[in-house]
Amino acid sequence: MATQWEVVIGLETHAQLSTVSKIFSGAPTQFGAEPNTQACPVDLALPGVLPVLNRGAVERAIRFGLAIGSTIAPRSIFARKNYFYPDLPKGYQISQYEIPVVQGGQITIQVPANEKAGKEAYEKTVNLTRAHLEEDAGKSLHEDFAGMTGIDLNRAGTPLLEIVTEPEMRSAAEAVAYAKALHGLVVWLGICDGNMQEGSFRCDANVSVRPVGQEKFGTRAEIKNLNSFRFLEEAINFEVRRQIELIEDGGEVVQETRLYDPDKRETRSMRSKEDAHDYRYFPDPDLMPLVIGQDWVERVQSGMPELPAAMQQRFADEYGVSAYDAGVLTSSKAMAAYFEAVVAKAGTANAKIAANWLMGDVSSQLNRDGIEIDAIPVSAAQLALVLQRIADGTISNKIAKEIFATIWDEKADDEGAADRIIDAKGLKQISDTGALEAIIDEVLAANAKSVEEFRAGKEKAFNALIGQAMKATKGKANPQQVNELLKKKLG
Repeated sequence: MATQWEVVIGLETHAQLSTVSKIFSGAPTQFGAEPNTQACPVDLALPGVLPVLNRGAVERAIRFGLAIGSTIAPRSIFARKNYFYPDLPKGYQISQYEIPVVQGGQITIQVPANEKAGKEAYEKTVNLTRAHLEEDAGKSLHEDFAGMTGIDLNRAGTPLLEIVTEPEMRSAAEAVAYAKALHGLVVWLGICDGNMQEGSFRCDANVSVRPVGQEKFGTRAEIKNLNSFRFLEEAINFEVRRQIELIEDGGEVVQETRLYDPDKRETRSMRSKEDAHDYRYFPDPDLMPLVIGQDWVERVQSGMPELPAAMQQRFADEYGVSAYDAGVLTSSKAMAAYFEAVVAKAGTANAKIAANWLMGDVSSQLNRDGIEIDAIPVSAAQLALVLQRIADGTISNKIAKEIFATIWDEKADDEGAADRIIDAKGLKQISDTGALEAIIDEVLAANAKSVEEFRAGKEKAFNALIGQAMKATKGKANPQQVNELLKKKLG
């Protein structure tokens, strides 16, 4: 019998903190500046300079810790992580090792259904080991330097929060769901801009496999610097296949660091994976222990926004949306704000239809145009009026979609755009019973075969008759009334 394999995944995520200056110096952190124009003597490791901790970076770490229900260490220590690399001027990285600022915590994720694999959507809680503060290294540039490497130290010293999970994820789908949830949270909290293209949010995936039922972990490989959710999924799936094939062919997985090649869609070996002792961690003598009093934690707590989990529960309680819908609507602060603005205008009674529209037509158009909800060309008030016109029977859902698309393409700025378009194009729904009966009589007379088939028990024939009635009115007939009148006339 073939061995059944279990996948084991842990993620280490680097979130660049949204401070104006670096973690141990006053140099700016703006992205895209000319190489080596944002590196001061501290970043360059020049003699006679000392690091000074950025208070804003600490407060962002505290905010994150509070959001995930972790323990905020009252006393934590910065350590030197020693290794050589050309873009690390000091020859060591200032990080935290034995006592991180954030300890423990949890993030609940929603794993989507996978129809191909026959798996339904489910919820899972991922436990975090720690989150610690550290500085980023510089950047090595290999292009445009024939036979040489350029070094840009603008990024050196940029504040990072490294967030480490327990090895609890069992598929690429779970890892991606976690990464998306974490990304949404750090952006929601305002501690990271989440720009993956600029490297503000990147993941390292530790992947191993073991026979189902075995407690001991397999040998892991670490895949470095995955800066998109698609790359994360592809890299893990490839690495899982590689390890299983290697073991089943009689080989052994070696502990190593690997890189993902998105063009070839495969991982490749970069170097042997170091253990903690290889870095010779020791406390940084230039930095005092970080002491965080309860009063500091309480001040940060008082400025915290409503968290996604609390907002999800409120949406379910106030608006009657499902837990899944509430999760989608709170996937970003901008999406949640837009939803509440629509409901404020359209009325709580229309909250469910508003949720359906945001997850359907609105999300579809956003994806089509490649934009985020905060750049949507249809205001909340404009969408609310469209929904109100559906609710009061002025237009059908089909016509509403056309009106929404028109407002989107026009980029109209008038709140009454829906009414203007309805009047200009004569799109009001036909709800007059007498007028609809006359149209249905004509449809029945012209489609005698469908009438006979329906009376013979073929339900599809009824849908065909509804389609003909809607076609005769150019989609403007009230669908519910057409349905009722047809049933009445067909006996």
